[in-house]
Amino acid sequence: RSERRRRRRRRQGKVGLARACRGKRMMQQGRALARGAGAAVAASKRGLASGAAAFPQYVLNAPATETTTLGNGLRVASEGGHGETATVGVWIDAGSRYETAKNNGVAHFLEHMAFKGTSNRTQTQLEKEIENMGGHLNAYTSREQTVYYAKVFKQDVPKAMEILSDIIQNASFDPAAINRERDVILREMQEVEKEPEEVVFDRLHETAYMGTGLGRTILGPTENILSISRDDLTSYINTHYTAPRMVIAGAGAVDHKQLSELSEKHFGSLPTKSANAVGEAMEPASFVGSEIRVREDSMGLAHVAIAFEAAGWTSEHAFPLMVMQTMLGCWSRTSGSGANMASKLCKSVAENECAHSVMSFNSCYKDTGLFGVYGVAEPTSLNDLAFYTLESMVGLCHNATEEEVARARTQLKATMLAHLDSSSAICEDIGRQMLTYNRRLSPAEIFARIDAVDASAVKAAANKFINDQDVAVAALGPIHELPDYNWLRRRTYWLSM
Repeated sequence: RSERRRRRRRRQGKVGLARACRGKRMMQQGRALARGAGAAVAASKRGLASGAAAFPQYVLNAPATETTTLGNGLRVASEGGHGETATVGVWIDAGSRYETAKNNGVAHFLEHMAFKGTSNRTQTQLEKEIENMGGHLNAYTSREQTVYYAKVFKQDVPKAMEILSDIIQNASFDPAAINRERDVILREMQEVEKEPEEVVFDRLHETAYMGTGLGRTILGPTENILSISRDDLTSYINTHYTAPRMVIAGAGAVDHKQLSELSEKHFGSLPTKSANAVGEAMEPASFVGSEIRVREDSMGLAHVAIAFEAAGWTSEHAFPLMVMQTMLGCWSRTSGSGANMASKLCKSVAENECAHSVMSFNSCYKDTGLFGVYGVAEPTSLNDLAFYTLESMVGLCHNATEEEVARARTQLKATMLAHLDSSSAICEDIGRQMLTYNRRLSPAEIFARIDAVDASAVKAAANKFINDQDVAVAALGPIHELPDYNWLRRRTYWLSM
């Protein structure tokens, strides 16, 4: 379960088509694409008006998402379907970003403790109930959200809802269990630190958003894990687990009326206001052009991420940034492609053999984002890798063509549709979009917004976020040949004659 949580935590911080290059990460890009509809209202209206007739019927006839708001402000959203199984879950607008330096790690710790027993069930009873139903109960924490969900047979949806309510509202937080879980989380931290990609992206957030909630890790520092108490856990719940900040999402063989009634029954008593209004406030993000370099010559390869500050989910530039990310693409030397790839970045890297792999990323948050490229290379190739990476990114400001943009739009839509192929994926899509936009965007609307992105929109977004802008850099490994920050900053723009 710990490994599964680690994989799921990557989802929010590293959305991107690059994940589609790796089999186990393909679904992550789809989630981001399905969630990532921005607010480019004027352009998307033109797309909705002119392009809807060209959409295939399976897009236009996608099942509707029904929504209901309960009296306490809790939102219930579901998409019904055929089959014998259903996924239901609780999406909470609270993650590591809402922590302070003192209690950093409490949201993730709380996720662990939810399965250690409640006032109504012991841990053993909880596990047996889920197993006897043939169900799957899980949770994960990201920087902005915490999620608890269950996948069960359709006749067991009422039981699943009752269990979800119990573990969220009635967790016992036994002191002995808390102490045992400290060791589990510390071992999980050790496993995460063995993954260079995880370390680099944590360091990238740390330097880009230094001193703010987004810059802190999800697991928290070791000293916090060893000191988090029962009072810290209950305080976090009382502050952030309020009805208006929660969404009950369902997909698969679910009936919306039944789901709403179950939500009223089991979650109707949730508070409408926080017990600590000051602690509830989200700390604003503040991007800082900076770098973190961790030189470790014993490692065989260097891992480098270069990122610009980008837009949040509701920005008018959200879709152009997604198309830009698709245009940059991803590549690994283990793949069969290379010199013939459409991506200029991937083609340059492959032809010049300056990296083992590269992938673009576009991490979106409420009010900010990170757009960049992550590469793995030999230590003697870092200069070339940095040059071609920035050359390709700045090139989006000047050389984006309609042909390239059209190809990227098609790839974006294909990946989005490929993702929505299971009740769990759809349920997560609903929960995240409801928290982000307070509504679910239909595939037809997302297609229209994608089709509204042309070369001029790409150039406008690239000029705003890339051209002559500060960068954040995180590097790990034998990085002695990685150019210094001033060299990188100088190549964020082109000189014209």
